[in-house]
Amino acid sequence: MSTVFGLIIEGKIPAQKVFENERVLAIEDIHPIAPVHILVMPKKEIPNFQSIEAEDWPLIAEVFQVARQIAEEKGIADGYRLLTNNGPDAGQTIFHLHFHLIGGHVLGRMA
Repeated sequence: MSTVFGLIIEGKIPAQKVFENERVLAIEDIHPIAPVHILVMPKKEIPNFQSIEAEDWPLIAEVFQVARQIAEEKGIADGYRLLTNNGPDAGQTIFHLHFHLIGGHVLGRMA
């Protein structure tokens, strides 16, 4: 795998894991912007949202299920954001599809 997330998935770089199974990994963000800021990703290396293939949709559904479960466990199920950046123009810096689960305080409107 060619990204920092790939190295984390392979166990070559440590991370604070929140969830892991054979297909999905969730870790604490090292630069959180809220009390809860977790990155949820498929272990399969998919560069970004636009790169999802038809056969990947069940995996993406599982990623969303994991995010929902973590939101429940962290006590933020009534208010959180789940977002991804797609491409450099959107601020994507790591080209391994991942979703930011953000919550724990009032987030307000997005600009």
